Amino acid sequence: MAVTEGGALYALTAKRLATPNEMLPDGFVVIEGGSVREIGNGAPPAGIAVVDLGEMLIAPGFIDLHVHGGGGAQVNNATREEVEAAVRRMARFHAEHGTTALVPTTVSDSPEALRTAVEGVAAVTRSSGAGPGYGAAILGSNLEGPWIARSRAGAQFPGALRPPSLGELDDLVKRAEGTLRIVTLAPELDGALEVISAASAAGVVASIGHTDADHATAKAAFDAGARLATHLFNAMAPIHHRRPGPVAAALQDERVSLELIADGVHIHPALISLVATVAPERLVLMTDAIGATGTVPGRHRLGPLEVQVSDGRAVLVGHEETVAGSVLTMDRALALTVEVAGVPLLVALKATSLHPARVLDEHRKGRLAPGTDADIVVLDRDLSLAATIVEGRVVHDPQGLLSSLQMALTQAPLP
Repeated sequence: MAVTEGGALYALTAKRLATPNEMLPDGFVVIEGGSVREIGNGAPPAGIAVVDLGEMLIAPGFIDLHVHGGGGAQVNNATREEVEAAVRRMARFHAEHGTTALVPTTVSDSPEALRTAVEGVAAVTRSSGAGPGYGAAILGSNLEGPWIARSRAGAQFPGALRPPSLGELDDLVKRAEGTLRIVTLAPELDGALEVISAASAAGVVASIGHTDADHATAKAAFDAGARLATHLFNAMAPIHHRRPGPVAAALQDERVSLELIADGVHIHPALISLVATVAPERLVLMTDAIGATGTVPGRHRLGPLEVQVSDGRAVLVGHEETVAGSVLTMDRALALTVEVAGVPLLVALKATSLHPARVLDEHRKGRLAPGTDADIVVLDRDLSLAATIVEGRVVHDPQGLLSSLQMALTQAPLP
């Protein structure tokens, strides 16, 4: 359908509406000028266009903090123009799977390539060129590496790994012009704790990942300012009963949010359930999606490396035991978390919206409340995605559920 105008005033009603604290029966949300004006249950205010979604669920749009690509595009590219085009393509693709905001994520690369990436992402972030009316809003960039442990590199290019550098961090922060949001590093590397402190002081979320850190070093990283664990369990030292390592340190620390890749490949569903039980208010679902997501199986690229995609799994060519990102989308992550891992729906919904927004200190996103951005997903009873709305604009509606909205908006009397 045609994209609705962002300044429109209208209401959606449905059998259920998800708020951070409860599931409202017979809920409604009033949208005006791209923002939520009112939510409640029962009948919406009179005199405005209304679309009744019946048995559907209205929920906050998904926020993907960690996404390398999608729809055939990836963040790592040779030129700034290629980065910008790729990010816009990613934004359109992931909006078709319920993502209303995302943080384009690099893999380890040369200093020149990372400078190009943050500059390209910054240009799209500032222009909102991939935002309302086109796809998911872009919230800035995420650097996964290059300051990570060689022993836990996973699908990261070994030739690009290097020691943490205050000078490189400072340069990237300046080039990003306030849009560098997250950086992953291994805290056991020389200089890592200083970089964590500097990143935190600059407003960048420091995350531990791709690490062989012991429990004490991980705790030191959190005390230095790290507030996130990159894809918990993956590419890090596992829990051992005498060597608890970074996983246990992250689970214990109430300051730390916990990323999980809920694709049925990276971790067993029982671990998703465990984290949701132990730390339900810190669980963050993300995709780790690569450019091959949404395309055909076969050979693809992740940064400078070649990957093979088949049967919903991406692995490094020549190293088939190494998982190379995912072909996951946020709607599938939500469904697996609820239906396979058995996590309560409201907990899982917060892990796709409110919790990632908190990581970034984004107060206008991640929840449906007066004054927040009207970022909305409409979900069917089986949790399949029916429609996506970004800041009040319908950007994905394959079933035509909201096709009556355009006509209603032109015919509705002024309130």
